[in-house]
Amino acid sequence: MLVALGSARPAKIMALRAACARVAEVDARWRQAELVARPVETGVALMPLNDSQLMRGARNRAEAVRELLEGEGKPADFYVGLEGGFHSITFDGERRTFLHGWAYATDGARGYFGHAPAVTVPAAIVARVEQTGRELGEVIDEVAGQTDVRSRQGAWGVLSRGLLTRAMSFETALVAALAPFYNARLYV
Repeated sequence: MLVALGSARPAKIMALRAACARVAEVDARWRQAELVARPVETGVALMPLNDSQLMRGARNRAEAVRELLEGEGKPADFYVGLEGGFHSITFDGERRTFLHGWAYATDGARGYFGHAPAVTVPAAIVARVEQTGRELGEVIDEVAGQTDVRSRQGAWGVLSRGLLTRAMSFETALVAALAPFYNARLYV
């Protein structure tokens, strides 16, 4: 089985590997999963600020990697896209911003979304992102005093002091997005 990821980011590749291993616990076909990762465009803002942008970015990544591989004559069994960013809501009169992500998985005929957990983003970090128009990855590098945090633990790791990572959040979203494929009898 070939599973294609619309990104070459290390944390996203780690998430897909881990999700395939988790799914293999209930569906033996996934034990033989081979992964291919290709960078693709999302068609959304570099720093998505709402669920519509996040979902569209995840789906666009999956569709773009599908088109790329099919154009090369190397179709996969599944194509997945991952997109992370902000989602803000007003609850009890207070604006709250969360970091979370979406996964989209398709076999080329059917596609499904999965949602990652969410973590509150400190207001000062949200303000820096929104006021400067920069990506969270750049801002979190400054906050953490590190370089390329997004390729390792991500903002998730910084915000949770390493208890949760970017890869872990995306793994959850992928397991959820893939559920209709590994548990097909319930999704008829």
